[in-house]
Amino acid sequence: MKVALYARVSTRDKQNNEVQLRELRRYCASRGFKIASVITDKASGSTEDREGLKRILELVRNRQVDGVVVLKLDRLFRSLKHLIQTLEEFEALKVKLIAVRDQVDMTTPSGRLFIQVIGALGEFERELTRERVILGLENARAKGKILGRPKTRPETEIKKLRKQGLSYQGIQNKLNVSKGAVWRALQ
Repeated sequence: MKVALYARVSTRDKQNNEVQLRELRRYCASRGFKIASVITDKASGSTEDREGLKRILELVRNRQVDGVVVLKLDRLFRSLKHLIQTLEEFEALKVKLIAVRDQVDMTTPSGRLFIQVIGALGEFERELTRERVILGLENARAKGKILGRPKTRPETEIKKLRKQGLSYQGIQNKLNVSKGAVWRALQ
C-alpha cells in the first residue's frame, strides 16, 4: 500500500515534526507500506487552512496514495464537521486513514464509529477551552484589567521631553521611537 505520512505541530509549541515522523516511518516499515510522500505542518489544528493538509487532500483526490498515516487523529482533524466530511471523501475514493496511536482503521464499521466519537470529543474539548478563555477575559475586564497589545508610543514621555526642550530627533533617539510616533504624540 502506498501511503502519505502527515505530521503537525502547533505554532506555539517549540516542537518539531521529527518525533512524529520517526514513529510513523517505523509503523509503515512494520506494515510493509511504501511511503510515497511525507508532509508536515507547523500550524494550529483549529484551522483547516494549512498547506500540508491541502497537499494531503490533493494527493488523495488525485489518487496518488492508497492511505494517509497520522500519529493521532487530532494532528489532522479538529472539528467534527471537518472530520466527517474528509472521511466520507476518503471512503468514496477508497483511501484508508490510519491513526497509529489511536489504533483507528476506517475500513471497518467499528473504526468509522470510533473516529466519529473521537472527533466529537475533540470538538467538545476545544469548545470547553474556548469557553474558559472567554470567561477568563470577561473576569479580567470586570477587574479593570486593560487587555490587548500595549501602546508602543510613550506619549506622555514624548510630551514631557518636548517641554524640556528636546528636539524631535532627540526624543526619537532617547525613546527609540519613530519620527511618526513623535509627531503623532505632539499633534
